[in-house]
Amino acid sequence: MTGSQTLARGLAALQSVAAAPAGLSAQQVADQVGVHRTIAYRLLATLADFRFVAKGDDGRYRPAAGLAVLGASFDRNLRQLSLPTLQGLADELGTTVSLLVAEGDQQVAVAVIVPTQVAYQLAFHEGSRHPLSRGAAGVALLASMPPQPQERDLVARARQQGWVITHGEIEPNTYGLAVPVHRVPPSPPTCINLISHREDVVRRGKDAVLQAAKQLSAILS
Repeated sequence: MTGSQTLARGLAALQSVAAAPAGLSAQQVADQVGVHRTIAYRLLATLADFRFVAKGDDGRYRPAAGLAVLGASFDRNLRQLSLPTLQGLADELGTTVSLLVAEGDQQVAVAVIVPTQVAYQLAFHEGSRHPLSRGAAGVALLASMPPQPQERDLVARARQQGWVITHGEIEPNTYGLAVPVHRVPPSPPTCINLISHREDVVRRGKDAVLQAAKQLSAILS
């Protein structure tokens, strides 16, 4: 690892706390970061000074309001602006939808929304990363970029038709439908992704996802 070891440890501690809504003790943070508990205490105290974490009455550290301010700065509050459209889409179709952006050679989930009234749904963590070369979302994001030598035929097809469906490229037996959200550079390539074990749900949802992508394009422009 290059760069500052202290900064890297602090960021690792912040990631650990942010991923644990129920909170973590200083010892749990120390174990996850791989440092002595006294070092974890110092890291957490600094993060608390900046309002990124807060220590509760039970002695556990939880995400604090400073993270909301920090997160809102990402791509002009992309996630928050997209949530109403994504939640409406998830509830209408009864399946999980997500918003992803391209970052280098990876696709990153910045919002994952499950339907409100459905007992069981496929889901994955916000912040999840996968190569752009895999899955419907990766194909849709590549289709938002200029054509590249030796790109998959599926990317060229997605660029032409405005949507793409894949099967089993990231999760076995899972169908994915992705539609690019057209944005003006330097905004990163962005897409809406729908996932389901059922092909009929994915195909039936295509028009609704296309409409949602059009709405988000107008909101984010």
